[in-house]
Amino acid sequence: MAEGRNGEDIVSEYLDQNPHLVEWVESLRGVHETNKQWHARREFFLRNMETFPTVQPGFPSPSLDRLLSLSICWANHIFLGCRYPQPVMDRIKEMAEGVVVNDAPVRKTRDEIMGKGKRTAGGDDDSCTKRTKPGNPFKQGPPPQAPAEHQPFFNRLYKAVAWKLVSAGGFGPNLDHFEILRACTESSKESLSCVFVPLKDIPDLPAARTQKEGQVCELRCQTVYLGTGYGRDEAAARAMASKEALKAFQGRKVTVKICRRRFNGRDVEDLVLLDDQPRNPGFPPAISYPFQPEQQGDGPS
Repeated sequence: MAEGRNGEDIVSEYLDQNPHLVEWVESLRGVHETNKQWHARREFFLRNMETFPTVQPGFPSPSLDRLLSLSICWANHIFLGCRYPQPVMDRIKEMAEGVVVNDAPVRKTRDEIMGKGKRTAGGDDDSCTKRTKPGNPFKQGPPPQAPAEHQPFFNRLYKAVAWKLVSAGGFGPNLDHFEILRACTESSKESLSCVFVPLKDIPDLPAARTQKEGQVCELRCQTVYLGTGYGRDEAAARAMASKEALKAFQGRKVTVKICRRRFNGRDVEDLVLLDDQPRNPGFPPAISYPFQPEQQGDGPS
């Protein structure tokens, strides 16, 4: 694709010159993507299609799945603030060269959110004393209709996971839980988001646990919380989170609900995937939260 011009113009001109691609490209849009998110991800996808020469429009392939997954990871990072293992972050950053997203959400690091920035001893710097009024970075949360909007996708995912587990001989400790969840999600044209945080940096944990070394992984799909896992490194934490997430698929159905959780020391409303079994209503504290006010106001049109 051409360089140096507005991304929308470049994509429009490219599709005008290749009308046979229009219907196929549009079929790759996620059902919950806003126009802004889709237009950005579409440009990312088309700019990189030439680097995946085995991708054939209209035909499924591992290369197409890989390119779609990378495009979704990039969009999740830009619009939802999701983080991935560093090799993935480096890859999508390289692939996104030339893609400009106007008015992209501004993200803060966890240290900035938790007020752990550097301070000068005894200084009067205003940046060290200003505080956000309580209840302002979380009051909106997911809209009331969000569970109903997400439920059809998770009904399909439930069926895909159920068949995958049957073919694998049932749920057990020796399965590659992450691979099962990833494959089923990507076959439904979505992607898992994995957020990693050192265990010691998470608020709301008992004091005895905050000293432990290790990583915590939180899994989401379509902004819906699936599970949290702890491990000595990111791979181990992701495996445990995937195992916890798959437990929800052991019942007769899964349900998307709005539930109360803790995030950065505050009570927030979050989208959570639940099964039909009675369980302890408590959830681990959230380490990502895609429903902050800066995410609102750009719904599908």
